[in-house]
Amino acid sequence: MQAIRNSHSIVGFDTETRPAFKKGVTYKVALIQLSVGNTAYLFRLHKMGGLVPSLKALLEDPEVIKVGLSTHDDFHNLRKWDESLRQQGIIELQHLVKGYGIEELSLAKIYALLFGKKISKKQRLTNWESDALTDKQLAYAAFDAVACAEIYTALTKIGHPA
Repeated sequence: MQAIRNSHSIVGFDTETRPAFKKGVTYKVALIQLSVGNTAYLFRLHKMGGLVPSLKALLEDPEVIKVGLSTHDDFHNLRKWDESLRQQGIIELQHLVKGYGIEELSLAKIYALLFGKKISKKQRLTNWESDALTDKQLAYAAFDAVACAEIYTALTKIGHPA
């Protein structure tokens, strides 16, 4: 965790949860993705026994700026592991992009608008609790966190909206 804290001021953030295809069935967050530059760190919570203290401390640290999309939902779902988790140091891209006149709110659409590249979302509804994640799942998960930080960096280079 110290490597993430010390590397950069902006950390890309996302989570993945095993999809439930039956009404009333829910699962806890299976994976937290954090990125620093082009390096992604994937934390498999169900394998770690939940939200370990060092990861919780990083998520709650207001000095570590975490940039993500639908972060309110992510933290709501993370509280299934630890009800006391506080959401601090978060920049919500869905709020930020509106100030730039971007009305699209999905990561894939925002990324396509800014960079002209498509993000495949095929892995989104896969089993994030499987014993071993596939290379495609790993790449998808890692890129989602990296993309959040890249979007933020691109917008800040444009400058603050009027």
